[in-house]
Amino acid sequence: MNHKLYYFHDPMCSWCWAFRPLWNELVIGLPKNISYQRILGGLAPDTDQVMPLDMQAKLQAVWQKTQQTVPGTQFNFDFWEKCTPRRSTYAACRAVIAAKQQDPGYEETMIVAIQQAYYLEARNPAEMTTLIELATEIGLDRELFCADIDSPVVHQVLFNQIEFTQRVVVKGFPTLILGKDDLYTTIRYEYGDVEGILNQIKQLSQ
Repeated sequence: MNHKLYYFHDPMCSWCWAFRPLWNELVIGLPKNISYQRILGGLAPDTDQVMPLDMQAKLQAVWQKTQQTVPGTQFNFDFWEKCTPRRSTYAACRAVIAAKQQDPGYEETMIVAIQQAYYLEARNPAEMTTLIELATEIGLDRELFCADIDSPVVHQVLFNQIEFTQRVVVKGFPTLILGKDDLYTTIRYEYGDVEGILNQIKQLSQ
């Protein structure tokens, strides 16, 4: 079995949004013998409760820190005025799985759509109406998406990915882990340093 690079993320994680350009470069630069797989870690479970004001303030501060730490990362802070925030990301994760079920090529397309809606367009991916709108906008079959996103199969896929995230002791997102058989090694990274990541992967896979 060849090595596989696992990318643990959540589409509503601000640091994952900042990591996107690096991830795109990394996928292009991976050695041919290294496959990769995105794993949805699930930041926050389903809830109908409005996010407490202290949590809203905390997340806005995280957005600001992300923007300052990773040059070029943009956020539309109108979200916090226009939307009713909920600390819930599982629905967005299931939307990615449902999109991938229609066609594997839609996995990345849905991730990008959710991130752009959340961080640039002040739309709320915690709301099912937003996720359905995004699915329609990117060309998915609307009825099939609506059926799939809340299906037992999609719920189970997300559960399995969260369980795997916990089993390999992922402590935050984004996380990169190189795996072979039952051996998993965390890859260190700095934003903007794709060569440093690739060098670690090449050394570990020799």
